[in-house]
Amino acid sequence: MADILGPMTGAGRYAPSPSGDLHFGNLRTAVIAWLFARHSGRDFLLRVEDIDVGRSSPESAQRQIDDLLTLGLTFDGEIVYQSARFDSYAAALNRLPVYECYCSRKDIQEASRAPHAIPGSYPGTCRSLDDAARTRRRADLAAQGRVPALRLRAETDSFTIHDYYRGAYTGEVDDFVLRRGGQEPGWAYNLAVVVDDGFQCVDQVVRGDDLLSSAPRQAYLASLLGLPVPEYAHVPLVLGSTGKRLAKRDGAVTLREMLVDHSVPEVVGRLAATLGYAGVDKLSQLLEVFDPEELSRDEVVWESI
Repeated sequence: MADILGPMTGAGRYAPSPSGDLHFGNLRTAVIAWLFARHSGRDFLLRVEDIDVGRSSPESAQRQIDDLLTLGLTFDGEIVYQSARFDSYAAALNRLPVYECYCSRKDIQEASRAPHAIPGSYPGTCRSLDDAARTRRRADLAAQGRVPALRLRAETDSFTIHDYYRGAYTGEVDDFVLRRGGQEPGWAYNLAVVVDDGFQCVDQVVRGDDLLSSAPRQAYLASLLGLPVPEYAHVPLVLGSTGKRLAKRDGAVTLREMLVDHSVPEVVGRLAATLGYAGVDKLSQLLEVFDPEELSRDEVVWESI
């Protein structure tokens, strides 16, 4: 375990993907994660989740880091970049029960429409193929210049995690992908995030509600790797005027756009107001009054901020 587990000190973290500037919703989640960690006396770490090298860029990562520092967020230790940790993912993969999957997205979509199939889950099409079938399917992919994906051979169909706000939460576990296949194979998010949280000794994960359903899969994977399962706190998202997740289509939503007409204290004040602390315009002041028990569980609508 020494090659995937770091020094045993608890921490919280924020882990953005550098594919564009952070918007108000991203910044709000980052602030909440920082408040949770500091409030509980934990270190607060930053991890750049640039595992998708095609969509990520060093320039975007640096802009995100600069924006977080501009708001007043403070970090402990060195920033970890997923693009530098592929060897660790390979080491973890070698410890897990896996099998090759030759299915395309279309194959999976069609199989999920079958009677009794669970929508969105992998139906196990390639799990029990014999050696001859695997050899044939592998050759078919190779002729197309593709490689198979690697899926976890899960031995359970559900797993229970503890969420700060929801208590015990049980979610589905299927044979999810650990290494993506195709013409450009790469490491899957669910594997990378678990290995990196273990390496950084993250025992508190604060993130958006949209990631709640993935937590049982990740916690199950951590248990298979002998890594501690963190406590989760999934918090409400910021929505645009249409009721969908906040995005660039909703106007001047990034920090750099907001700073054209507003000062940093004004932006922090708007963030604090969505947490129930109107009149606070510095993160240091916000930390003094923050109580996670008082955080509203209602989604925030951008137009009402």
